Amino acid sequence: MICRYFCFFSLCLFLPTQRRCSLAHVSDLHGRDTTSLPGFEDLTMGYNKYLRPYFGGEPVQIAMSLDIASISSISESDMDYTATIYLRQRWTDPRLVFHGNKSFTLDARLVELLWVPDTYIVESKRSFLHDVTVGNRLIRLFSNGTILYALRITTTVACNMDLSKYPMDTQTCRLQLESWGYDENDVIFTWLRGNDSVHGIEKLRLSQYTVERYYTLVSKSQQETGSYPRLILQFELRRNVLYFILETYVPSTLLVMLSWVSFWITLDSVPARTCIGVTTVLSMTTLMIGSRSSLSKTNCFIKAIDVYLGICFSFIFGALVEYAVAHYSSSQKCATKAPQERPANELTKEMEEVKIANILNSSIASYRRKISFTSIEISSDNVNCSDLTMKTHEKIKCVLRNKMHRIIGYFTIQNPSNVDHYSKLLFPLFFMLVNVFYWAYYLYF
Repeated sequence: MICRYFCFFSLCLFLPTQRRCSLAHVSDLHGRDTTSLPGFEDLTMGYNKYLRPYFGGEPVQIAMSLDIASISSISESDMDYTATIYLRQRWTDPRLVFHGNKSFTLDARLVELLWVPDTYIVESKRSFLHDVTVGNRLIRLFSNGTILYALRITTTVACNMDLSKYPMDTQTCRLQLESWGYDENDVIFTWLRGNDSVHGIEKLRLSQYTVERYYTLVSKSQQETGSYPRLILQFELRRNVLYFILETYVPSTLLVMLSWVSFWITLDSVPARTCIGVTTVLSMTTLMIGSRSSLSKTNCFIKAIDVYLGICFSFIFGALVEYAVAHYSSSQKCATKAPQERPANELTKEMEEVKIANILNSSIASYRRKISFTSIEISSDNVNCSDLTMKTHEKIKCVLRNKMHRIIGYFTIQNPSNVDHYSKLLFPLFFMLVNVFYWAYYLYF
């Protein structure tokens, strides 16, 4: 109580003699509904803090300005950001006009004796007013009745993010100030100096983002209980992609290039080529899992980095499949090599098979000669389907059979060593082409 008296007496020293406070007014301060501001008893006698200025008349104009002290964190998983701001509100109360051209800074605890706007932060999840060493509030009274009310607030505000282009994305976040209970018939919110009402945001240095631009808006919020004034600070944050290039894009690209080394290893080196293929596939899988760990709650988004890692994984897996195809074709070709290059038991077995095949072929030839109405020429690959004596469905089957033989022959690998030869050229070429489309799409569209 002694400290309160000392505060009130110190205020009185700066005021005219006829407006100085007395202990009687101080002791009676909290005993009345309509209290007087200590040191301004004659001025605020009958002042009611529960009624806004111009009550029953025109709305109160409240001009605001902001200083952004810091944006400490921007969370993609929670889709919010945390900022510390200095909020300043100015309005004019004709009940507090006094003579002179001075202004007085009052103790912040005296705000309980004045009417103040019911401003709140829209979409705020958590907020608090700093109170070290005392509540970080400021009340300044001007002679024309203007009141400056400043607050230091830390708030966590929701920010809906589109992560489809992550990490080459640009996010647009908002800080919205609105009246909670007074509609537009009671208060009007305006920015004090337009875009110049916001300071500090252009000087921010964030870990992952760069502030592209910001601007202020004046809007209204239509609710069931009325239309409420709203001020909006909208700012765009562009993510710094260099970190992700060094951490994800470069390693994944190098893994793809490592998978191409197997094309220069002979087909007979099965352990070497298999080891390279399996190792690169597992390394790429680990890299994909690591890239998602920081965004575990946003896996529903198909992000740009996921697309690139999927492309790299496809090329690495394709290199492994390429070796399987080349090795299989090589083994099939070895199965049909010259008889003199084979073992004796394998040669004897094949000679027996040839004899059986010759017997069957001679039987079929004699049977064909006995049939006079057919003139179909049977060859190892194609069948002549132009015989007029064939039925329609037989001709269709014959044509389809010939087509299948041609298609199979077209895809049959005659020289397995050519698979690696073409892969050395095609894999890097297609990978470069896909990269051009990828970066062009996500950077310019």
